[in-house]
Amino acid sequence: MENIIISSDSTCDLYADYVREHGIRIVPLHYTMEENGQLTEGVDSFTEYAQYVDFYNKLRAGGFSRTSMLNFDSHYAHFKKLAEEGAEKILHYSLSGGLSPTANVAKEAASAVMEKYPNCKIIAIDSLAATIGQGALVREAVEIAQSTADMPLHIQYVIIANDLYYLKRGGRVSSVAAAAGTLLNIKPVLSFTNDGKLTVVEKVRGMKKAFAYALAKTEKFKPVEENRMMRIVHTDAEKDAEELADMVEKRWGYRPEISIMGPVIGSHVGPGSVSMIWLTKEFRQD
Repeated sequence: MENIIISSDSTCDLYADYVREHGIRIVPLHYTMEENGQLTEGVDSFTEYAQYVDFYNKLRAGGFSRTSMLNFDSHYAHFKKLAEEGAEKILHYSLSGGLSPTANVAKEAASAVMEKYPNCKIIAIDSLAATIGQGALVREAVEIAQSTADMPLHIQYVIIANDLYYLKRGGRVSSVAAAAGTLLNIKPVLSFTNDGKLTVVEKVRGMKKAFAYALAKTEKFKPVEENRMMRIVHTDAEKDAEELADMVEKRWGYRPEISIMGPVIGSHVGPGSVSMIWLTKEFRQD
């Protein structure tokens, strides 16, 4: 799975324990506190609630705090470190560009790091916000990344090969079974196991019965209504794909998107196949 890192500058105001728990990478801003003519450098990386209270008590007592933007070098060092650690994609949320040049600087640094580390894609996003608004975007990114990581085993598959010939070539069925199946118009139905391997789960006679199997499986493992991830792919069998889409639309009130399969996977199922996926709350059990 792609190594995705969620990143932000410290103006997202997320507590240290949340950042640590979810592996968020923060690049901190700095501030300078002036008290009684004395200047003290501070880093926006508090780890305890009392540190926040202490900061505001200093302001109440007459202290004055100055802040500075996060410069190019700081952003560059931050992204470079993540790239060297093996990050393949970085989603970075910056303080609003309407408040500071930080967002534009982040984009410039991201481009520079990607030139040196082309295998690392950095998406620098202007939050158009600050504090809890910026933090909310980071939280949403974390939740989406977690739900996507959990999603694979919630996707149901019905992969209908037109015949057994290509499965025989791939060693998934014997020559005898392939020959007999072709004579009887057998359509093998495959799915993915929980460890990501293809397996034959059913053999039916004719494409219509294969489609009936697909619809029956949607009844057993119902599509998630709030996320209509239902799609059909075919290997130059558009008419059959449209027929299956008609059946799904009639039953579920939603027409799956139809596309044609590329040559790499298509080489293993052969022409004339139709396959469908949909998202369910249950784990797949094939």
